[in-house]
Amino acid sequence: MKAAVLYEVNQPLVIEDVSLPKPGPREVLIRTTVAGLCHSDLHFMEGLYPHPLPAVLGHESAGVVEQVGSDVTYVKPGDHVVTCLSVFCGTCDNCTTGRTVLCTDTTVKLLPGVSNRMQWSKPEKLHQFLNLSSFAEQMLVHENAIVKIRKDMPLDLAALIGCGVITGYGAVVNTAKVTAGETVAVIGCGGVGMAAINGAQIAGAGRIIAIDTNPAKLQLATKLGATDIVNPADGDVVKQVRDLTNGGVHHSFEVLGRKETAEQAFGMLASGGTATIVGMIPFGQKIELHGFDFLRERRIQGSSMGSNHFRVDMPRLVDFYLRGRLHLEDWISAKLKLSEINEGFANMKAGKTLRSVIVFDS
Repeated sequence: MKAAVLYEVNQPLVIEDVSLPKPGPREVLIRTTVAGLCHSDLHFMEGLYPHPLPAVLGHESAGVVEQVGSDVTYVKPGDHVVTCLSVFCGTCDNCTTGRTVLCTDTTVKLLPGVSNRMQWSKPEKLHQFLNLSSFAEQMLVHENAIVKIRKDMPLDLAALIGCGVITGYGAVVNTAKVTAGETVAVIGCGGVGMAAINGAQIAGAGRIIAIDTNPAKLQLATKLGATDIVNPADGDVVKQVRDLTNGGVHHSFEVLGRKETAEQAFGMLASGGTATIVGMIPFGQKIELHGFDFLRERRIQGSSMGSNHFRVDMPRLVDFYLRGRLHLEDWISAKLKLSEINEGFANMKAGKTLRSVIVFDS
């Protein structure tokens, strides 16, 4: 099969020939149909987060089951599936207390440096990425890294649910537990930010403030549920939000992964409000907050993959889309071939796209 390989940080991905063995116990071989380009991949490509190299990146994907290994009971060949990096064991303390997204049992996860048996003609060990590696024509994954979906769901849109949508929607609904009538601010209107805005609308938020420097993205945000827009180019973001809300929001969501916007998310809270950090702040970087603000019971928290229970959440998101409540068609800016992947990431970095996807030949 063809796969896009990252050899060195800050270097283009290279299309290589790679092979996979037949699935072993509890493994599933998937023919990749669509893989989304996610900003998280770019963080690793730029060395902002460490990972053994060379590696096949990609983690937001959908496809069709081709083969299953022994002991697999959840899927069969022909099933349509969405992948998720939140692979779970089902038996550790976090899994058995309902926090599968924080599974700690490495028997179903690949430790850094483990190759997952991907093979090629070069002497270097080729590493799998986040238990998936979806920038490839096939994926060999643990059965607990996938969810079955109904076959009338378009796979190009279903792929978005695998990371961007579940991360933004889940941060609102699962992590922050936004309730009807509450005020919400979302900093950053990329794919994850749009999912947070759409999720806040589904949750019944009374006021949803979209914050971005791109007028086109702000316009789309209003279609997805934003009631107000704020452009940082117009002045102090925290002051603009506080003026709009007479003192601050109940919930803010930072989805850019930057120190300054994380601090702004906390600064725009009303008393008793909660800031949820969704973006991947570069490894080792710290944020600074005013200690006094904690006396007014303001809180800051992280969100990992939308605190998902993906085998429950993702089929519900599919239903939301098919019922017209989740607006996925507007998110795809470009459909690319695998050979065009570097162009796709260049456009992402330049802020030209909302979401680009790699469409593999069937």
